[in-house]
Amino acid sequence: MADEKKPTGLKLFNQTINSPSTQKYLADVLGDRKMSFVNNLVALVANNANLQACEPYTLMFAAMKATALNMPLDNSIGMAYIIPYNDNKKGITVAQFQIGWRGFVQLALRSGMFKSINATEIREGELLGRDRLSGELKFKFVENDEERAKLPIVGYVSHFRLLNGYESVFYMSKAEVEAHAKRYSQTYASKKDYIRNASKWTTDFDMMALKTVTKLNISKNAPLSVELKDAMQADQSVMYERNKYDYVDNDDEVDMAKAQAVADKFAEFDDAEELKDQGDNPNENQ
Repeated sequence: MADEKKPTGLKLFNQTINSPSTQKYLADVLGDRKMSFVNNLVALVANNANLQACEPYTLMFAAMKATALNMPLDNSIGMAYIIPYNDNKKGITVAQFQIGWRGFVQLALRSGMFKSINATEIREGELLGRDRLSGELKFKFVENDEERAKLPIVGYVSHFRLLNGYESVFYMSKAEVEAHAKRYSQTYASKKDYIRNASKWTTDFDMMALKTVTKLNISKNAPLSVELKDAMQADQSVMYERNKYDYVDNDDEVDMAKAQAVADKFAEFDDAEELKDQGDNPNENQ
């Protein structure tokens, strides 16, 4: 008697997600949210043939991370995505968790430390120059949207302002973003068209560029909440276990030690401001 073929694709996913052990695990972790989580994930996978090829547990853990960060997996919203990735070293297809630039904006605002945060493309002629002494960039934006849309994109810029008044501008030329993408994404850097064409950098370059300047500006120049730090680490990872990150397509582009140093710097700044305020108001809290 021939051995029965092992299930694959959607059948394997459904079998895995509905197994008693998986259901118990999800109930223990998600509680009352388990049913809606399973229903949403099953619908997501059922409607995407590429995701059906992924190892089921990598799909589940990626979706759990999106749930933990309160980010809908809806491409039209652009906050978070699950992307199939062919791991040639292991000979399997896995689910890669990616946060969109809107996701990082929401996480920053949610932290309660940011007054505003935004990113935009820069069109030809809008970057006037940089003050070499202060490092300040000078822009003059084309006001007419129709005329502006006709101009080629030459770069991308991120800006944020914290509640304490500190603000940061981070700019990358289009060429710098292109080089960054090829350095940190093996898929985009591939010489094989069918691999490169599957990259988010190929299908949605501008959104990925906005994400890059936003993420780097936050990680290099802003204090990180616990949630933001976790999101930075989870972004572009594959999770074979919950909250354990494997960067199959890239080296981790955010140096978390440097990011923590930035957070410590802002903590010292806030402490100094508090002491100053107490010095200005000697009767306060007495």
